[in-house]
Amino acid sequence: MPNPFTLIVCTYMRPISLLKLLQSVKVQTLYPNEILIIDGSTDDKTEVILKRNTFKNLTYFKVNDSERGLTKQRNFGISHVSNASEVICFLDDDVVLEPNYFRAVITTFNSNKNIVGVGGVALNENRWFLKDVNTNYSKVGFYECDNYVIKESLRNKVRNLLGLQSPSKPGIMPDFSHGRTYSYPLTGKNYEVDLLVGMSFSFKRVVFENIEFSTYFEGYGLYEDADYSIRALRYGKNVICSRAQLYHYHEASGRPNQFKYGNMVVKNGWYVWRVKNPTPSFKDKMKWHAITLLLIFIRFSNIFTATNKKQVFIEAVGRTVCWLKVLIR
Repeated sequence: MPNPFTLIVCTYMRPISLLKLLQSVKVQTLYPNEILIIDGSTDDKTEVILKRNTFKNLTYFKVNDSERGLTKQRNFGISHVSNASEVICFLDDDVVLEPNYFRAVITTFNSNKNIVGVGGVALNENRWFLKDVNTNYSKVGFYECDNYVIKESLRNKVRNLLGLQSPSKPGIMPDFSHGRTYSYPLTGKNYEVDLLVGMSFSFKRVVFENIEFSTYFEGYGLYEDADYSIRALRYGKNVICSRAQLYHYHEASGRPNQFKYGNMVVKNGWYVWRVKNPTPSFKDKMKWHAITLLLIFIRFSNIFTATNKKQVFIEAVGRTVCWLKVLIR
């Protein structure tokens, strides 16, 4: 008998996206014993659409102002999980699952008792391709793993050239924080990591019984998933399961304005770095600041190629303002 598990989806003003997700849950080969929808919306559209479309084992909660925000809603959901559940699966409200998603997650937990966190892979964001034995891939422009190759982004190419790249594999946070952020190729393997992505991560009871999502991350909650993943490592291993597959559509509604988002990228990134490495060396500090400045410069340069030039500029300014605050603190 598979482990009893709960799905928690925290949502905000995305009724259509949530419905698409739940329709993909409905056809899973392994169905959740419990589905908790934690709705922070300021209207009743999500509640209405769930009344018109019923799903087995689903319980709906509408939270008030004091409980609104991703981390608060996740903690609210945890507090209402059945005592029988051994695993909580968190999903963003703008994802759609492949039919074997939950079976892959639960099978991964059962494969190794030391695994306490499992993350999935977004197929529409996965840029890995099989290595061609007749092609020479430069170390500046490409990264290789398990006979697969991924083309480096501009930021990673520049970091490679400047000696600012992480020596670790994707998902591992180095002492200066800025690691490789892409996932892993679709090999069917599990890959041990530090960081899991909140669009699709699951944890054993030993984790969610002992730690909550930090209230440092307000509202949209950027990088709250990294913070939680790092603290989960006290209890065991986190892995990316390349068989736990889904699609992530990055629904625009419900996101903060660009200045605030840029501010959060730096502010929350700094916070998570200090959770993993509370006493960084001088060299680690210099690398963190150098890479942060490099990313700000690259974001400003995107103004010349982006169609949404104003939004890109505002985000870059938000990053700059926050970096200056961090520098003088």
